[in-house]
Amino acid sequence: MDLEKIKKNLFFSFKWILICSLIGILSGSASAFFLVALEYMSQTRIANNWIIWLLPIGGLLIGLSYHYWGKTAVKGNNLLLEEYANPQKAIPLKMAPLVLFGTLITHLFGGSAGREGTAVQMGGAIADQFTQIFKLDNFDRKTILILGISAGFASIFGTPLAGAIFALELVIFSKINFKSFPLSFLTAYIAYFTVEFWQVKHTHYSIPFIPEMDLKTILWVILVSILFGMAALLFSRSTHLWGKLFSKTIAYPPLRPFIGGIILAIAFYFIGSSKYTGLGVPIIVDAFSVANAPYDFLLKILFTGFTLGAGFKGGEVTPLFFVGATLGSALSIVVPLPIALLAGMGFVAVFSGATHTPIACTVMGMELFGVESGVFIGLACLVAYFSSGSIGIYSSQIIRGPKYFLYQKLRQKPADFL
Repeated sequence: MDLEKIKKNLFFSFKWILICSLIGILSGSASAFFLVALEYMSQTRIANNWIIWLLPIGGLLIGLSYHYWGKTAVKGNNLLLEEYANPQKAIPLKMAPLVLFGTLITHLFGGSAGREGTAVQMGGAIADQFTQIFKLDNFDRKTILILGISAGFASIFGTPLAGAIFALELVIFSKINFKSFPLSFLTAYIAYFTVEFWQVKHTHYSIPFIPEMDLKTILWVILVSILFGMAALLFSRSTHLWGKLFSKTIAYPPLRPFIGGIILAIAFYFIGSSKYTGLGVPIIVDAFSVANAPYDFLLKILFTGFTLGAGFKGGEVTPLFFVGATLGSALSIVVPLPIALLAGMGFVAVFSGATHTPIACTVMGMELFGVESGVFIGLACLVAYFSSGSIGIYSSQIIRGPKYFLYQKLRQKPADFL
């Protein structure tokens, strides 16, 4: 081999390993800080129930910060997807502190939201800064954005394999550079181990008993997975509906989370329970051993859709976990399958349906619950994927593939109308 070619290949390899390392370390460190800060905010809210009455003030602060400093960043994850599909401008670095601030305020005062969106946006904003530093073209910039998504997802949930696959599957129907595959995995693991280095712990779940797979069991899994897919569809539609309603009725953006915060605070007061505020992780953990009320998942959909639609910040994924786990837990009353298995299947299947990422969700389920549950998890994610409609939580995601064409054939018109 020519010496110049060897030098060129070595430089190419070194450059991308360096980029992956920088993105992984910086994104992982940002997620570690975010997880610690989020836990502090959540515990502060739990210890001071009265603080929920400040939710409108928190909403106003978020609304003003985005209106005056983050008009582009307000698109959140959709901005990353839009820039991947059609590169225009660099993701502003200020997206990272803005979404961090907005999410912490949302959780401090009791908004119902998640954390994945924050980590992915921080990862994407950090990663895209290296496009200019390393003088990368638009084709390589696509790889950079994948790395940012991968790092953010892997570090926030402690699932490096799922994080790498999620980033790739999310944009699978756009043009993907082949080198993005190994680089996505490398970045995800670096981000994951960075969080481990900072000694920040993730929540652990368990499915202690896996039944034998037979025809009856398969039929029950398919039935409940259809319900998981319908829950995902309802969640996605709810979030988009509230967002459009607030945009249509309140012209001045900062007032949307302010008014939304007033309504949420009053609603939580009359419900008399804080189980639908914040992430709801304790409720998710309990769902694996104690049957939930059949309305828990519906109220979480309502409050999360309203919170995010009003303009509060966070993410959708942990609320999707809540919806799926509590729905599966509630179904254990009538479905002859172990409660932990039902909760675990719902946990990832609703996520699969809402994001159109069944492969990543299957891998995530095995990372979280063990490979023994893989067949059940995979079947649940696949069925939920097909039964959740063609519109997911990310409005800018390009949807193609078998589900899209199946719906198109069934309805004889584009699947976007479903």
